[in-house]
Amino acid sequence: MYARKRFDIGWSDLLAGLFACALTRDASLRATEVESWFSPEGNAFACLSVRSGLELYLETLIASGVVQRGDEVLMSALTIPDMWKVVEHHGLVPVPVDIDAHTLAPHPGAWRAAVTPRTRLALVAHLFGTRASLEPLDELRRSRRAAGAPALIVLEDCAQSFTGSDSRGDPLADVSMFSFGPIKTATALAGGVFVVRDRGILQTMRASQARWPMQSTWGYAKRMVKYAELKAITQPVLYTLFVRACTLFGTTNDKLIQSTVRGFKGGDFFEKIRHRPSAALLSLMHRRLVRGSERRVADRTARALRLIERAGPLVEIPGASAPLHTFWVFTVLSNRPEALVESLREHGFDATQIATMAALPAPPARAELEPREARALLARLVYLPVYPELPTHRVDELAALVQMHLRASHELEENEVSATQLA
Repeated sequence: MYARKRFDIGWSDLLAGLFACALTRDASLRATEVESWFSPEGNAFACLSVRSGLELYLETLIASGVVQRGDEVLMSALTIPDMWKVVEHHGLVPVPVDIDAHTLAPHPGAWRAAVTPRTRLALVAHLFGTRASLEPLDELRRSRRAAGAPALIVLEDCAQSFTGSDSRGDPLADVSMFSFGPIKTATALAGGVFVVRDRGILQTMRASQARWPMQSTWGYAKRMVKYAELKAITQPVLYTLFVRACTLFGTTNDKLIQSTVRGFKGGDFFEKIRHRPSAALLSLMHRRLVRGSERRVADRTARALRLIERAGPLVEIPGASAPLHTFWVFTVLSNRPEALVESLREHGFDATQIATMAALPAPPARAELEPREARALLARLVYLPVYPELPTHRVDELAALVQMHLRASHELEENEVSATQLA
């Protein structure tokens, strides 16, 4: 069985990371190497995770009086729940901006419709390997400035859109956020980078993080060993045995995988994210950056486009109309997602509906902003195992299975409509 996801990290990278745990000590130097890769001008900031960086950034804004408790943060409606958890932790109000399933970007006019006098920040997430234009937000920011309204701070979450040297942040953003967590492109199994274009705020973030405890090097080494084990079992033969073993012991691979790869499980969430990255983590992050991700991204994109072409006209791909899509994950929409997952698993492809993202609920007083399109997309969403390690003949087989499912679903729906009309 082909696993739903393959970790973008090689055995040599894992070995280099373990050596770094034993030998690397100068975290400051390693941080400078990572930050200089992103911004030779000195605008980048390395942290333990995107959650950690956002915690520092919001803390800095509130301490400086730029934002106050009760202010609103507009957010792409489909995002990681931890992101709005951090926003709420600082007394700010997360407000969803619904997305268009065809582009995976918020509707251009939706930003303006969601703005109120209390709006201070807007955070757009580039989803599944697409990149959303920041032009609508920049236009809104300029119109607010012309009207004498408070400044709108624009942040972009590039965790799912990073592709390598061409992904260092949109200059229209005040802050660009990058993640190198376990399932990300060029993963270092942890780590984040913020490109912050306000030097004053950046320096305050640096000073605040310097007071945080250092990530445990031993803990990071254990993390690498754990993911080395997970990487090993994603080989098709071993993964098949793993799935069977889960069934034998009364659980499912869905439950076990989700509990294993969750980033900050157990204990105090905010205590866990408030740590500096270790020298070993920074060393591996820099190695992954300088070695590049472009070839892998090109390979996975080519396989994704091949599958789309062979699956036929009935296939619906979220983000298919986006100007750029590099398929960090490959998703397809189905009106019978459970049936598609079951069919693909029977044929050796570990598809899943399990998602780490959720639809941000609207604040109680703003029910009109409920993200209906994001919820509808999640209800129909299926993740398929499409990545460079999947042989092309298996891509074709997967496409044929998807096509067969979609045709059967289409015929079933037509029959149901006919029966309703006859009744």
